[in-house]
Amino acid sequence: MLNIRVATASDAKALYAIESASFPPAEACSLENFEKRLAVFADSFLILELMGKPIGLIDGMVTNQMTITDDLFADASRHDPKGEWQSVFGLAVIPKERHQGFGALLMMSFIEKAREEGRKGLILTCKEELIPYYEQFGYENRGLSASVHGGAAWYDMVLTF
Repeated sequence: MLNIRVATASDAKALYAIESASFPPAEACSLENFEKRLAVFADSFLILELMGKPIGLIDGMVTNQMTITDDLFADASRHDPKGEWQSVFGLAVIPKERHQGFGALLMMSFIEKAREEGRKGLILTCKEELIPYYEQFGYENRGLSASVHGGAAWYDMVLTF
């Protein structure tokens, strides 16, 4: 049985475990940062559970910026609940549950949530090989990002409603 729900502060360790299994250490959110983010914008986190066990997440703060800058990752206080854009900091599914459409389910749920909240759209950064994945949801590649989070090359992606 699948369930998607909004996160709570008590989900920090589960989110950290999913993130750590999904991203290189330099790119993954720390447990401390998850705790800080959940304290400020837990309602901008969705968790996917399979048989009651968390297996996936999508999260990001709301902002008035149309691109993600590195400072947003580190400073939860930059969240603006009345902002125009829902950012996506992370979309992750534990490795053994990948390639079953769970990431797409999380993304579609997050898009619908942003629409219902009256946002202008969603923004994210991704690596070059993931551009086609995000384009299938309607994101447009805006080119190489100024973000150098985790020492990687990122591309700005924007989905406008």
